[in-house]
Amino acid sequence: MVKIFSHWFSWRSLIQMIFDLSFIIVGMLIAFMWISSGLPINHSHLLLFAAILGVTVLIVNGWLGFYQRIHNRTVSESRARAVLSLYLAVPLAYAVFALLPVTDISREFAQLSAMSAVFGMLVNRVSASHRNSSTLVSRRILIFGAGSQALSVKRALAKSDPSAEIIGFIPSPNEEAHVVPETQILSRSKTLTDTAIALRANEIVVALSERRGGSMPLRELLDCKLHGIRVMDLASHFEQTLGQIRLDSLYAGWLIFGDGFRQGTLRTVVKRLFDIVFASILIILAMPVMLATGILIVAENGFPLFYRQERVGLNGRLFNVIKFRSMRRDAEKDGKPIWAKAQDDRVTKVGKFIRRLRIDELPQLFSVLKGDMSLVGPRPERPFFVDQLTKEIPFYAVRHSVKPGVTGWAQVRYHYGATVEDSAEKLQYDLYYVKNHSLFLDMVVLFETVGVVLTGKGAH
Repeated sequence: MVKIFSHWFSWRSLIQMIFDLSFIIVGMLIAFMWISSGLPINHSHLLLFAAILGVTVLIVNGWLGFYQRIHNRTVSESRARAVLSLYLAVPLAYAVFALLPVTDISREFAQLSAMSAVFGMLVNRVSASHRNSSTLVSRRILIFGAGSQALSVKRALAKSDPSAEIIGFIPSPNEEAHVVPETQILSRSKTLTDTAIALRANEIVVALSERRGGSMPLRELLDCKLHGIRVMDLASHFEQTLGQIRLDSLYAGWLIFGDGFRQGTLRTVVKRLFDIVFASILIILAMPVMLATGILIVAENGFPLFYRQERVGLNGRLFNVIKFRSMRRDAEKDGKPIWAKAQDDRVTKVGKFIRRLRIDELPQLFSVLKGDMSLVGPRPERPFFVDQLTKEIPFYAVRHSVKPGVTGWAQVRYHYGATVEDSAEKLQYDLYYVKNHSLFLDMVVLFETVGVVLTGKGAH
């Protein structure tokens, strides 16, 4: 994993993106070098176009999920997404070439070479999505612990990081119950340092439920670190690997003494300016969609057009959130708050459509301009549910240290939540955002939100 502007990325994903970008640029350059003799071609313009085309294809591929570390797509589904990526890239290639000062003789070949490069890259991307991870970017992980926490690391890595290889578990002297596979438990006949070096471990994860009473061999762990082996506690491991801060591995000291959780004046000002500028642009672009949505809502179920509801915002302050009404007017006729859920029978036909495309969230852009919300942040919840969740979920109130958002890290990483358990899962992503939030992470979330809207993932 590599940290860029306070956000963790997988080396494997970065290598894939760099390869795809270079594939397109080099492919176009080779084609033009082959036929450019005697033609008035501006090579700086050619390189600029190749870079623009390559970056655009990366963005489209990212939206379509080609750089996810793990997925459940079939080969046919990946091929269909590759065709869609090609169709989205072709119009842009024609548009950019129309603006470039290249000759009529080279223009047609340039278009063909660009499409050939994109097609070749997509063929490789589909193939790469369905073959085993390269050993060049694999991580050899040694886990110190053999209890329930160690098992949770094993399961999390199996689901989220196919490049990670668990080479064994070393039980702590104070652990009584071993729940990991016996075949993977290593002997303590050697020191931890010698074992890690012999197994060529890249990383050691300390996965212990109990750390007191000599559970951790601090001297040996320090020796491992001095030998170039990364040593991580459980909370940091999940933060980097899953993009979340797991509640079952979290303790107050880690939150207090660790890095992150910065909310300085500069960050506040930059985020506010970012919100105003982009919310204004989005409102202008979405105005025709919002007008059409209003007409459809009234035609199906009459007025009111909007749905206003009290939510909890920054530092626990209450405000009214505004959304397009997607449920029947009598959705809560007894006045008691009810969790929204998948296949909710209270949702109208128009409501199902606008929820799937997140159109019902567009009026919240006006709350962003007002300052009650931000474009990116934790989802604002109703006071009734906040009181319930604060009592049942530790550290829940931490999410109120930043403004709630129209979209957020939890919304793009976890499906639609409708229970206390779902709220606990989403809180783990919210805590990651609160700890690491930056302008760069906000842009990553907005980028992934487009992918969620395109695929309909997580909308109910």
